[in-house]
Amino acid sequence: MDQKKSSSWLYQLIFVGPSAVFFFLIVAVPFFLGLYYSFTSWNGISKHVTWVGLNNYIHIFTKDPDFLNSFWFTVKFTVLGVVLTNLVGFTLAYLLTKPLATRNVMRTVFFMPHVIGGLLLGFIWQFIFVRGFQSIGGPFFSLPWLGTEATSFWAIVIVFIWQNSGYLMVIYISSLGAIPRSLTEAAKVDGAGRKQVLRHIILPLVMPGVTVCLFLAISWSFKLFDLNLSLTKGGPFKSTESVALNIYNEAFNISRFGMGSAKAIIFFIIVAIISILQVRATKSREVEV
Repeated sequence: MDQKKSSSWLYQLIFVGPSAVFFFLIVAVPFFLGLYYSFTSWNGISKHVTWVGLNNYIHIFTKDPDFLNSFWFTVKFTVLGVVLTNLVGFTLAYLLTKPLATRNVMRTVFFMPHVIGGLLLGFIWQFIFVRGFQSIGGPFFSLPWLGTEATSFWAIVIVFIWQNSGYLMVIYISSLGAIPRSLTEAAKVDGAGRKQVLRHIILPLVMPGVTVCLFLAISWSFKLFDLNLSLTKGGPFKSTESVALNIYNEAFNISRFGMGSAKAIIFFIIVAIISILQVRATKSREVEV
């Protein structure tokens, strides 16, 4: 018995040990260091670290309108990004589970934008918005897509949906493929229409996939950085500055690492709470076949 226990511990140490060590070094240690620095006025360079207590947090909520504005922008972007990305992803998955001759090719085409890096993708779309659309002409394409607050906001939303809906499509395709065909066929035999089958059978059974897709979309939207940096850099006049970009500018451009760490901790707590509530809400609506 003791030999079995010792061998079990040995296997756990071999297979789980390296992952635990890397998690501790790469995730846990930087997190707690950031938590410590959030109570200091460290500039990220000096060897002297001055403890300021809760002053950074008080300053953020009382004397930093740029952070509050960036948070409001991120919330608006997240609501639209999560809803539209999931709608597009599910629609593509629903259509590409039909017996189409080119469905495998179409799946690959729609998934490919997610493979492209965010910065590179942002620079490509920046060229499209500034040069490509202008060459096409017309009232829609001639809009100053990156020149005003409203159009810049929608430009980021469009690129975000284009990049990530294909990834969610793959998850939804997997969820749709797990639904027994006998259920949908029985419903059609009983006289249920396409909308009724979709609403009462397909949607309840793909809720596990919805849970995953909503979690991913919320995480991606709140952590928006690379597209924001490459497309607008937060402009015009910081009207499209996300929280992640605001934290980056605070810590690395202004060299207020303590203040940036405090913003990151606040951001982490808010995103964690929203993600937990979302997972609980969607988990409660899942059904078993």
